[in-house]
Amino acid sequence: MKKILTISAAVTAALISGSTLAAPKISAQSIIVNPVQSDLAVQVSVDRDNSGSQIANYQIGDSVRVSATVNQDAYVYLFDIDAAGKITQILPNRFQSGANFLKANTTKVFPAAGDSYTFTIDGPVGLNKVLAVASKTELNLSNISQFQNNDSFATGKVEGQQQLAQALSIVVNPLPQNTWVSDTALYSVSGSQNTSTGSLFVGSSVPGSIVFLNGRQVGGANVTYTGLQPGSYNVRVATPGYNEFNGTVSIRAGAVVNLNVDPVGTVVTPVQPVRPPSTANIQLRSSVAGALVFVDGRQVGSIQNGGLNLNLSRGSHEIVLIAPGYRTFVNVYNVNQGGTITINPTR
Repeated sequence: MKKILTISAAVTAALISGSTLAAPKISAQSIIVNPVQSDLAVQVSVDRDNSGSQIANYQIGDSVRVSATVNQDAYVYLFDIDAAGKITQILPNRFQSGANFLKANTTKVFPAAGDSYTFTIDGPVGLNKVLAVASKTELNLSNISQFQNNDSFATGKVEGQQQLAQALSIVVNPLPQNTWVSDTALYSVSGSQNTSTGSLFVGSSVPGSIVFLNGRQVGGANVTYTGLQPGSYNVRVATPGYNEFNGTVSIRAGAVVNLNVDPVGTVVTPVQPVRPPSTANIQLRSSVAGALVFVDGRQVGSIQNGGLNLNLSRGSHEIVLIAPGYRTFVNVYNVNQGGTITINPTR
């Protein structure tokens, strides 16, 4: 997201631990998540998807506005992470609307009406994310960003969503439970000319992951790969010390496919080769009673008594939870063995 500043004369351009701590979870999809249920809620969205539940589409040269809402008085911090991992701190900033203390049940828009700057999409093409972190107490971001001289926007000290998540984890980890929360809005950027190819964003919650497309190594994770011809692609994500992810995605012209991988387990080489079972029993847990559950596009049941048993084949599966009054939850899981998946959609 590029900051195009039209300056007025008055403006100078320029993871769960002990009982009292909330250990943040680093997630490929949501970047950083408080695993403890909180009564504080924040919602972030872009102007082409006010619900914050879909992936809005923009082209290079378009303008974008970001909105944030909290249900309690809180300090709100906004970061934009583009397809190449570049981080822009949207809030707080030094413009008239740049104060980051938001009152309960109010919505602030950036840029606000009358602001002397705009946010203009300048690429690269691919999947962008806007991360909102709300806290009941003010956060110290001195190790994440810094205002230089009379600059109106802070300069980031970290690059890439993995580094941002780790830095934020250090900031929020000492805070009491239920005092901070996060939300993420997604939007895709396409070029203004070529719409015959598609893009693939591959995210990983573990650093050091290597991505292979159709058997060819193409680079690291948390990167958007562009210029892909439409069709099916085998995706392999190898992470040292973890089981490999293997799956298939379908690339469409002019669209961005979002694939997030949370590597699980350590690699173990048995003395004797053992053929793993073809299926695994997964216990899907959720606090949202009656939520409809879809696996790979097919409805498989609903959440009853806090859970739903699933017998899934080994490999990659897309799981979707839909419940009235809650944001639609979508994620891709790599099933290697039985276990529990806990999903608590946000409102």
